[in-house]
Amino acid sequence: MSQELVALGWSPSRAEEFVPHAAAGCVPARVAAQHRGGYVVYAESGERPAEVVGQLRHAALGPADLPAVGDWVAVRDAPEADAATIHALLPRRTVFSRKAAGEDVEQVVAANVDVVFLVSALGPDLNVRRLERYLAAGWDSGADPVVVLNKSDLADDLAGATAQVEAIAFGVPVHVVSAAEGTGLDGLARHLEGNRTAALLGSSGVGKSSLVNRLLGRDRQDVAELRADGRGRHTTTYRELIPLPGGGLLLDTPGMREIGLWDAGGGIDQTFADVAELAAECRFRDCAHEGEPGCAVLAAVAGGRLAAERLESYRKLLRELRHLEVKGDPRAQAEARKRRRSFARSLRRSAS
Repeated sequence: MSQELVALGWSPSRAEEFVPHAAAGCVPARVAAQHRGGYVVYAESGERPAEVVGQLRHAALGPADLPAVGDWVAVRDAPEADAATIHALLPRRTVFSRKAAGEDVEQVVAANVDVVFLVSALGPDLNVRRLERYLAAGWDSGADPVVVLNKSDLADDLAGATAQVEAIAFGVPVHVVSAAEGTGLDGLARHLEGNRTAALLGSSGVGKSSLVNRLLGRDRQDVAELRADGRGRHTTTYRELIPLPGGGLLLDTPGMREIGLWDAGGGIDQTFADVAELAAECRFRDCAHEGEPGCAVLAAVAGGRLAAERLESYRKLLRELRHLEVKGDPRAQAEARKRRRSFARSLRRSAS
């Protein structure tokens, strides 16, 4: 394996997956950015513009079947061509998805990341209910979620805010940092050791671009001045994979005004492990915690052992997932999954 590919996260298992694509005349590349007009990929030969071939595009059942930033792809590249062509998408190890704004379709935000840095800003922007939503999606992605509390220099009660977050982030590291002052960043860098990839996810203005600049060691991403109320402004406009000089990669993302969950049932269970533990003590196995007799969850709320706001957040996320399930046609969804598997098999056969 070339050192250039290893630095991008290439591994022996990826090399085995790529054997049939190599036989078909393709080389591996990783999607670095996506624009309306196409893609930018990192390959062994360097950075290249790229576009998806018609077969792959027409066979896609939705946007989630097309390459996303972080994906490994099989490309054909001719020096005289304007762009490389993407012929196949390698299986995703992890995927952070959300429901696309205004549509009941999956949008892949980040693919094949090892860590998701869930960034919140201390001060007036801190919202633990929103963070619970990010944690559910983070756990469900298959990557390791890490909470990053930025702008510690603006916090009036740093210890209290940190304790508030740690109380809902079960089993998740919580790092308190200040991109403005450059403090607390060594803890983040350790998550990137071994050429790992981390995605920075969070709302607009929480300081993701400032964190990228600090970890990169230079000002690459645009950073806007704080507003009068202390909140940041949206600056990043597209997703981009950025190699770091000391090893590892950062996937910077635009701020998300909303994060609609997409098939994150397992992530909800892990995020609300305290509710799940209490639910195991309910009299009825299918207890909805809405007033049933013998409900241990409601008893914990009444006794002050579980915050009512946390239970309501749990209910809200479950209702959101159920809405998606009811709105979708299970039979059609099952057929779509079959077609997707069949399509993946056909691509492997055509590459062999």
